[in-house]
Amino acid sequence: MPLRRHRRRNGRLNRSIASVDKGTGSTSGHVCSQAAERTMCSIPALPEEIWHHIHSLLPLRDAARAACLSRAFLHSWRCHPILTLNRCILGSNASVPRENLSCIIDNILRNHTGIGIKIFRLESIFDACNYLDNWLQIAVTPGIEELTLKLCHGEMQYNVPCKLFSDEVQSSIRYLQLSLCAFHPKAELGPLRNLTSLQLHSVRISGDELECFLSKSPALEQLHVSACHEIMALKIPCVLLQLHCLKVSDCRKLQVIESKARNLSSFILMGAVVKVSLGETLQMKNLCMSHPNLICSARAELPSTMPNLEILSIGSFDQRVNTPMLPTKFLFLKHLSISLKFTSPSYDYFSLVSFLDASPSLKTWLLDVACPTMRHESFFGSSSELRQISEQHHGCLDTMKIKGFHSAKSLIELTCYIIKNAKSLGCLTLDTTFGELKCDNGMIGGRCAEMPKDFLTEAGRGAAAIRAYIEDKVPPEVKLTVVEHCRRCHFDSPCEWI
Repeated sequence: MPLRRHRRRNGRLNRSIASVDKGTGSTSGHVCSQAAERTMCSIPALPEEIWHHIHSLLPLRDAARAACLSRAFLHSWRCHPILTLNRCILGSNASVPRENLSCIIDNILRNHTGIGIKIFRLESIFDACNYLDNWLQIAVTPGIEELTLKLCHGEMQYNVPCKLFSDEVQSSIRYLQLSLCAFHPKAELGPLRNLTSLQLHSVRISGDELECFLSKSPALEQLHVSACHEIMALKIPCVLLQLHCLKVSDCRKLQVIESKARNLSSFILMGAVVKVSLGETLQMKNLCMSHPNLICSARAELPSTMPNLEILSIGSFDQRVNTPMLPTKFLFLKHLSISLKFTSPSYDYFSLVSFLDASPSLKTWLLDVACPTMRHESFFGSSSELRQISEQHHGCLDTMKIKGFHSAKSLIELTCYIIKNAKSLGCLTLDTTFGELKCDNGMIGGRCAEMPKDFLTEAGRGAAAIRAYIEDKVPPEVKLTVVEHCRRCHFDSPCEWI
């Protein structure tokens, strides 16, 4: 089948194809000229459907270039099934004006047949309110499976029309992501029987409206809700038998989360202190939560309410009560992450041994105790000896990392206990920093981020404590990694610990 440069007849289509290349600074025009000089090019004589399928697998930029070279690809361009339209693809050149991007998208969609679109992503496009209704009418057609609408802050008033979800669209859509817009689904909306994933970020929607929408999505498997500040109560109906992952974060007015989805296995709650009722939790395997004084209650309650946990991430600030030693066990827990911020000076880090003793299957443990100011008594200057408790051998813990390591006596005692009793330990990382990017890791300006002098001073004490009390206790088979602040960028930091 000869490959000839196609004489483009539709002016608007030509501009939309060319715009994709111009925005990226490509040389497809030169490629087209070279192709025109060649009268013949041997390519396999395949059915048109196969070439259309090959074209559908190309990224948008490459699909546009191919449409410049081939009549067959020009035809399939009008039916391209995956349209990802954002500034990166259409105008990565900083000199491309915002309004030009809207015109480019408008040309592309107006010259698309609207047939065969499976995936439509519209992301971070400014000044598009006047176009959005038309664009969505063209793109959201029967057979669509994925719709992503991520607007910019200036477009937050846009209300996604419910009429988009016709009967045919309701039966085909599987993935829906909305950001920085309004969405007010009505009770008359029909069921979305195949919707498996719903993500809402900064969407103006009430709790009742969301509950109504969820009740019509029985196949939902994943629900992510973030920064939706009009939701006061999030209620998950019992019809969501397939829901296994629920993530909620930064919803300022949220007060209650009530789930009746009995097969929920992953629950993540960040940035909100709310009343949580999860109903049946025997299936729960991954839990991530953060709120004040959580550590103690998590150790006391979770082993009995969520006995099958495999991943546990808990964060607490202003922690005052020490972790109790209890007989209950996390029999299946493999990965543990604990973050403690602004803990009370009286809090005993050594009490966290309770989690290790309760987790016979634990493999990795990340402990984050980084804090701008030292609130505990430093072991330097303390006259007391390191505490020791009866040995408990742990045969599974392989990796331990402490971020924000400092010279608190109870933290040194915890570290020494782990070194002595975790017989399978292979990797121990003691990071005295905040974990920030360093100058040798691509920092802009070639310098590490500035840190408070008090923190740098305590980081120095932490490094000294490692050398004085920990290094010589580490068995040769354990890889010890000590992370310190860069001396080149922090050479003038105070070193009161010396």
